Amino acid sequence: MENRELLVSAVKAADDKRAEDIVVLNMKGISLIADYFLICHGNSDKQVQAIAREIKEKAEENGYHLERMEGFDEGKWVLIDLGDVVAHVFHRDERSYYNLERLWGDAPIEDIQGDLAQ
Repeated sequence: MENRELLVSAVKAADDKRAEDIVVLNMKGISLIADYFLICHGNSDKQVQAIAREIKEKAEENGYHLERMEGFDEGKWVLIDLGDVVAHVFHRDERSYYNLERLWGDAPIEDIQGDLAQ
């Protein structure tokens, strides 16, 4: 699976579970960690877990290996490492506290709306 396909699959999975304020940062040339950061939030611990589970399951259904998932049991900030795509699923309060979009403010926001329509 190409990086872009994996990214679109993860965004669709998050959207399917009604994740809010989905943002994709293009980390190419900025971070060695991943090409893309997917950042979104849910309004409860259970919703955060449901979003994370859906991203993981959709990636695996598409033949992609999950590198690791951290924070699932707490449901406050779940990090899903899919290699070139790292998804950060926050509880609403945690997202505003950590504010990754500001921390990685030099990373351009990736427009994926056209990919989602396909």
